[in-house]
Amino acid sequence: MKKFFFSSILIFLWLAMIPLKSWSQQLPQFSQYIFNGLTINPAYAGYKGQGYIQSTFRNQWINLPGSPQTLSLTADLSANNGLMGFGVSLLHDQIGPTKTTSGLISYAHRIQTGDNSFLSLGVGGGVSQYLVDASMLIAKDPLDPDLPFDSQVMFTPNLNTGLFFHSTRFYAGISAFNLVGRKTLEREDIALSFHDIHYFVTAGLMLTLSDYVEFKPSFLIKEVQDAPTSYDINGMFLFVDRLWLGASYRSNMRLGNDSAEGNFMLNNRTAVAFIVEVFLTDELRFGYAYDKNLNALENYRNNSHEFSLGYYITRKGAKVKNPRWF
Repeated sequence: MKKFFFSSILIFLWLAMIPLKSWSQQLPQFSQYIFNGLTINPAYAGYKGQGYIQSTFRNQWINLPGSPQTLSLTADLSANNGLMGFGVSLLHDQIGPTKTTSGLISYAHRIQTGDNSFLSLGVGGGVSQYLVDASMLIAKDPLDPDLPFDSQVMFTPNLNTGLFFHSTRFYAGISAFNLVGRKTLEREDIALSFHDIHYFVTAGLMLTLSDYVEFKPSFLIKEVQDAPTSYDINGMFLFVDRLWLGASYRSNMRLGNDSAEGNFMLNNRTAVAFIVEVFLTDELRFGYAYDKNLNALENYRNNSHEFSLGYYITRKGAKVKNPRWF
């Protein structure tokens, strides 16, 4: 089994290095991914050691016409004493006249690498629907022959993969989303609705400050070829195992030959997010994030709101196993 597992890791690394042409970051953005790693890594499935369901709604750049609105629902559970994880992810994302609806099923196989450390390989597969609503298009030239006169709908398969390592106080992961998709679609005339391969690298640790306060610093790097490299730097405080308070700084940096010079003000110093999560009961948690723009949109008061609700599914009398850290 271990031989098969490490062979799978080599296959993952080979897939992650395939060079494909892409132009922009298109996956929905969440500020509360730090409490639900399944949104960025299928290898996270089953990490908590019990069933967990979370729904998140994000209203980005409110009052800006056509701004993104995203609704997600994820669920995962573990089996075989935590060595197997299963997950389901549903997503609906709308930006102006374009809508993306997707469903994914994830599986993670986990091996123990130490007394309290584990390494898992995850794979997620499913299908995505891309829709362009022609009735919402505002044409500068109504006679443009390339404009669609009716709604365009397409489907494409999807594949994600990732690695996730964790111990009681540290975690790190790498993943690749949308390994298939763009190349399977025939219609190049509505390419704005296509999704490119996205790479995620993340890590964090838990530090004890006192008997009642913990501190969790973490980071996330997001990479899409020919787009600025995006990164998040996060700092969260946990008070009496009940209340999370913290912030996240999100920005971009240019590595190599970046062609997005004309979007300098939009691509740099993007936003800072203020995040709060509270356990209303031992099983129910509520989260809220407020994103403040620090770029060209700063003076337009088009900031973002994000709400989440999560629930741990536990057997009667069972104790929740450290669900609050990662």
